[in-house]
Amino acid sequence: MTREAATGPLLAVENLVVGYGDVVAVNGVSLSVDSGEAVALLGANGAGKSTLMKAIIGLLKPKRGRIWFEGQAIETLRPERRARLRIGYCPEGRRPFPGLTVRENLSVACWDDAATRAKRLSEIFAMFPPLDGRQDSPAWQLSGGQQQMLAIGRTLMNRPRLLLLDEPSLGLSPRLTDEVVGRIPEIVAMGTAVLLAEQNAAKALQVCRTAWVLKLGAVARYGPASELAASEEIKRAFLGG
Repeated sequence: MTREAATGPLLAVENLVVGYGDVVAVNGVSLSVDSGEAVALLGANGAGKSTLMKAIIGLLKPKRGRIWFEGQAIETLRPERRARLRIGYCPEGRRPFPGLTVRENLSVACWDDAATRAKRLSEIFAMFPPLDGRQDSPAWQLSGGQQQMLAIGRTLMNRPRLLLLDEPSLGLSPRLTDEVVGRIPEIVAMGTAVLLAEQNAAKALQVCRTAWVLKLGAVARYGPASELAASEEIKRAFLGG
């Protein structure tokens, strides 16, 4: 089933309910991401951020609700079909292929021809200079920050229309968080919309245009990132205000 995509959002989630057995982790969530924007998904541990992303990419089957991508209903598609639609998923935990070099980790993720692959490699190394000098290093030798850069770069090798980015700053220093999360506007400028699940709310609100706040699996707040950053409620909950 399809619906009009020309005037609609790139991604639309409607009344989604997702659970683990009898435990409901996402309860009636609706949200959207437009082309050319970065959207923050905020919430404490257990709020449902990662569960929602797994449902969008197809790793979890919703109990109820719809997921639309470019006007196409995708909630019944397998994860590999969703990936072929150019939905990229960078999960929490980095997960490089440890036996492969940095360059090999990136190369195996590109489905296109050799010339396109070489162009994409150049783009990723320009975006994340620390990887450029480690092209022939085994991925397991990289620092945590470099592994996160590699995980994001690997997801970008197929130029996704939408990047689902789950907790990229987890375990990183403030400097590395700036270096990794600070690349999101550059990713958007390349033509990839971003849905960013992030506990570092201050940084997420700096690099995103809009934000959705989840609480106990439901949407608690939504609005422009600048307005939420100025909200006393959000400051108390997430920004140490």
